[in-house]
Amino acid sequence: MRKKVHVLAIAACVLALAPAADAQLLPGGLPSLPSRLPVVSDVVDGAEDLTTRTARGVRDLAGLDRLKALLRANPRVLEPDDQGRPVVRGEVLAVSPRPEALRRVLDAGFVEARRVRSPDLGIELVTLTPPRGMDARQAVRRLKALDPSGDYDFNHIYAGAGLASTSGLAVAGPTVAGASGARVGLVDGGVDAGHPDFRGVAIEQRGFTKGAPKAGAHGTATASLIAARDYGSAGPGARLLAADVYGVGPTGGSASAIVGALSWMSAAKVPVVNVSLVGPDNGALRAAVKALVGQGVLVVAAVGNDGPAAPPLYPASYPGVIAVTGVDKRGRALPEASANGQVAFAALGAEVRAAAQGGRKASLRGASFAAPVVAGRLARLTASPDPAKARAAVAALARSAKDLGAPGPDRTFGAGEVDAGR
Repeated sequence: MRKKVHVLAIAACVLALAPAADAQLLPGGLPSLPSRLPVVSDVVDGAEDLTTRTARGVRDLAGLDRLKALLRANPRVLEPDDQGRPVVRGEVLAVSPRPEALRRVLDAGFVEARRVRSPDLGIELVTLTPPRGMDARQAVRRLKALDPSGDYDFNHIYAGAGLASTSGLAVAGPTVAGASGARVGLVDGGVDAGHPDFRGVAIEQRGFTKGAPKAGAHGTATASLIAARDYGSAGPGARLLAADVYGVGPTGGSASAIVGALSWMSAAKVPVVNVSLVGPDNGALRAAVKALVGQGVLVVAAVGNDGPAAPPLYPASYPGVIAVTGVDKRGRALPEASANGQVAFAALGAEVRAAAQGGRKASLRGASFAAPVVAGRLARLTASPDPAKARAAVAALARSAKDLGAPGPDRTFGAGEVDAGR
């Protein structure tokens, strides 16, 4: 009960800072609140600003709750998996299916909707449409019965994790100039590259879903914490490859979009990729992350904000991923941080100042905004994907981290707290 009260107190504090919003449909398909009420929003692009209206006012949502709210608001394009988590309706993913197995599947009435080959990851992702009248849960069971050794899964939806309140006046943004420096990949929402904080930063953006790239709050914030001219953790002259997996609409943040983004990162040979998104284990995402880690790419991911009792969240829980948790300014673990058995580092995840759309600043909270600090610092320690260089970079960062909690590495803080190091 004490933890629950603590989290509610945090939400109440943020409510006092948050701006009012006019009633309208948000990008994720959920209604916003009327203008007389303040808004607490987790700035998730595509599934962005997922707030709920209750009889008592506003309730902040953790990542898994936000995903369930997204499902309830968009039943025509989303449906539940066997655990009630949102997936793209009428789609099932096959990971590198054998030709004979795929023929058997198609003969059973499934239709091949898309086929995407990723030579760099060594993956072929086939999106299948089930026969009429078959939902996604039935489809996955049928596919596994037809091909027991195959890898079939839902097209899950993933969300970011953090709170933001925008403040300050809008400022005209400059033209983004080319630069040389640490290279970092970002899998998130779109980035407001014209923000003044990105002056002198080279940002290349690509979209991997409908309407992308489209600048969003979460992507802009995480990008700035990596690459902003004056405070980005990657240092001066950083180069950012930003993959927008949200775009517009409730199906943004799908597993297939994230795999497409990771394929681009692999082809571009970036040494570090930040993924401040959370969701369930997924066969396609698992295969893509495993391939990247095997290449010596440091995949940095936020543990999420669903509390220590929540089930494991991914991609942070995959083997080899650099899982990052959040702490406050006194080095205390955020009470809402999700448990993760392989936490590597901690970083500031409360009262974080970063870029917001329209030239503004935002005050941020959540593990989403701790992970980019670690990603940027690691990018300064390795210039290209290589397993040995990746291990050396992690070891070097661990030596410089501030030890928290019990002496030495531990399950709560990993090797300790990493700062932006500017």
